[in-house]
Amino acid sequence: MGIAQLRSIVLDCPDPKQLAEFYSALLGWKIASVEDDWVVVTGGRPGRLCFQLVPGYRPPEWPSTERSQQFHLDLTVENLDEAEKEALALGASKHPYQPGEDEGFRVFLDPAGHPFCLCVD
Repeated sequence: MGIAQLRSIVLDCPDPKQLAEFYSALLGWKIASVEDDWVVVTGGRPGRLCFQLVPGYRPPEWPSTERSQQFHLDLTVENLDEAEKEALALGASKHPYQPGEDEGFRVFLDPAGHPFCLCVD
């Protein structure tokens, strides 16, 4: 066992409430706490996604290395086509670069420009 347990994943963004609402709907989790500069969504593993206000936020530019993605979320779905439709309806956009469609995953951007993947096992 390690010396720590993962508590939260925190995403910088220009509008914490908007991004929390997106992930709340995408994951089926609830918004647990709302402040002007910090919003928490809970309901699954790792436990919490948090969204913090960053004035002057600049989204990552993937696959560029100038403003790399630094991290991304891989989200498992049962039906990739249906999940894509629902994610797009919530405000995601499909990234033009798709390195893994033949391998069971597709890359999207959340409303703040963070990359995330919808994956099937």
